[in-house]
Amino acid sequence: MPIAPDFTSVYSHDWDINFIQCTPNGLLKHTELCNILQLTAGYHAEKGGLSFADMQEHHQAWVLSRMRVEVNELPRWRDVVTVKTWIYDLQGSRSIRALELWRGDKKLAGSVTYWAVFNTKTRRAEALALPHEHFEKYPDREATTTSFKKVDLNRETNITATRTTVLSDLDIVNHVNNVKYLEWCLDTINPKPLLKQQLASFDMNFLRELQLGETVDVKTNEYENQTFFTIDKADKPIFALELNWK
Repeated sequence: MPIAPDFTSVYSHDWDINFIQCTPNGLLKHTELCNILQLTAGYHAEKGGLSFADMQEHHQAWVLSRMRVEVNELPRWRDVVTVKTWIYDLQGSRSIRALELWRGDKKLAGSVTYWAVFNTKTRRAEALALPHEHFEKYPDREATTTSFKKVDLNRETNITATRTTVLSDLDIVNHVNNVKYLEWCLDTINPKPLLKQQLASFDMNFLRELQLGETVDVKTNEYENQTFFTIDKADKPIFALELNWK
């Protein structure tokens, strides 16, 4: 698609929080928070001529490599919220994008994400084939207090669940959608701290893709105010997560 006439380098999208997106106490699920952040990034890419359809002309797609989310407060059912997004940096096969969640003039959450250009035929990273110079970059406009990071994998863990991937886990790139990994991990913990909004931030690393019918172990351990997870296939981590508690 061509660049939209109303394209801007900083993009905003409004969301109505519906009951399907919420936990039993009416708060937005953390997985749904990640979904609306990433969907907003997708809408911005589409406005700028970098949509999935545009990139598929070159057998390319954006895949998420790292994501940090800092949560001040979760919105509730029937809230109208705004996600704002812009790009810190985009060069070669990598892009760093910032996102913020607002309700009126109150910032509820911030996120910084690290994306890779992925060839959907070779299943390898490669340089972006489409022009992006029309996107102004904002390296100094930060959405979080701390950037994404490489999660330390050298820690002891215990298996808490085993899963075999099914069709509903997959997305249009034909691998397990990144939010599914977070969902699998959160499903194994005591829900009370989540429902009480005690999760201050979380860091996710997506290390390898996972496809239909593959079996993985969800592993975890507690470290002071942090819960650490890996998801392993054949004893090799494909995903890592740190939950940081208030």
